[in-house]
Amino acid sequence: MAALVLGLGAALSSAAAPAGAQPAGPSLDVRIGQMLMVGFRGTLPGPEHPILEDIRQRHIGGVILFDRDVASGSERRNVRSPGQVRRLTARLQEAADRPLLIAVDQEGGRVSRLPPERGFTAAPSPAELAAAGTEATRRAARETAGQLHRLGLNLNLVPVLDLARNPDSPVIAGLGRSFGAEPGPVSRHAATVVRAHRGAGVLTSVKHFPGHGSARGDTHRGLVDITQTWAQAELTPYRRLLARGLVDTVMVGHLMHRGLDPDWPASLSRRIIHGLLREELGFEGVVILDDLQMGAIREHHDLRTVVRRALEADADILLFGNNLIYEPDIAGRVHGIIRDLVRTGRVSEERIDRSYRRIRALKERLGTIHPSREKEG
Repeated sequence: MAALVLGLGAALSSAAAPAGAQPAGPSLDVRIGQMLMVGFRGTLPGPEHPILEDIRQRHIGGVILFDRDVASGSERRNVRSPGQVRRLTARLQEAADRPLLIAVDQEGGRVSRLPPERGFTAAPSPAELAAAGTEATRRAARETAGQLHRLGLNLNLVPVLDLARNPDSPVIAGLGRSFGAEPGPVSRHAATVVRAHRGAGVLTSVKHFPGHGSARGDTHRGLVDITQTWAQAELTPYRRLLARGLVDTVMVGHLMHRGLDPDWPASLSRRIIHGLLREELGFEGVVILDDLQMGAIREHHDLRTVVRRALEADADILLFGNNLIYEPDIAGRVHGIIRDLVRTGRVSEERIDRSYRRIRALKERLGTIHPSREKEG
C-alpha cells in the first residue's frame, strides 16, 4: 500500500506521447465513472462481483466501506478484521486502472465503522475529545489516521464541522458527533484532525455543509428543514479551515434552507454549492454529496432528476452508499444517466471535465501530502 500511495501521481499521469503529438485524454466513460462513489456488500469480492465490474468496466472513482448492512440488518458488511480489510482494499485497488478513493466514516464514538470488538483501535467521539482538549484530539486523530493508512483506506469522511446548536439533535449532538456549539473550538479541533490525517497520507472531508447542527430531524429518514434554526456562524469553521488551506473535500448535506434556496436541498442546489460554497467561500476543490439514497432525497426526487441537479449544482462526487437500500446496479444506472444527459445536451462535456480535473488533482495529492511539516495555524 505504501508503494500505491507513493505512486499515485505517476499512475494518474498521461502515458508518454510521441514528439509533437497531443497525449490522448481519458474517455467520457472514464471521466463519468470517476464521479461515482458506491457502497457494496462483501468482505472479499470474487472476480464476478458487481463492485469489481463497476471498477473495471465503469471506472468508478471511489467506494465506501461500512461495518453493518442497514438494509438487511446484518452485522457484517465489509469489515471483519484488520487483516481482512487490508486484503479487501488491496483487491479493490488491483481491479482499478487508476487509483480508487476508498472512504470510510471513522469519526469516533458512535460513528465508527472500524469497531474495537473486531480488532480495531477504539476512537473517542468528537464530543469526548472536545472535553479533553486539542492535544487529546491530536493523539486520537494520529492513531486513527495511521490505522486507516495501514488498512489501505485513503479518505476519512471527517471532521464534522457542524455546530452543536441543538443539543437534542438526533444525529449530531445527540450522538456526540460535534466538537461543540461555538465556531472557535470546532475550528481548532477540526484543523487538528485534518493535519493528523494529512500526516498519514489520508484525505478528509469536512461536513455537513452548510451546517446540520441546528437541525431537528434526520436526513436519513426524510427532508430536514433548517430555515428557522440555521445561523451564519455555522459557516465560520468552513471559512477558517479554507483560509488555512485545510480543506481536502467538502461533503454537502441534504438540508433544506429556503432562505438560501427556496426550491432545492443543499446537495442539489446550485445557489448553495456553486454560489455559496464555491463563489462566496472560494472553495475550488472536490465537492462530495452525502448519500443520495437517504430518505431526504429518495422520497422526494427521481434518480434522473437527482443526478441532473447534482451536476447542475457543480458537485463532483455522487455518493450512493447502497446501505440504507441495496441496489447493486446503481453505478451502471447513474453512469448511463450521466452519459445520456451529455448526449442530449442537458449537461456539457466541459462540465464533466471540470469535475474530472478536480478529482484527478485530489488523487494526485495522496502522494505529495506531508502535513506533519505544515505549520500550526
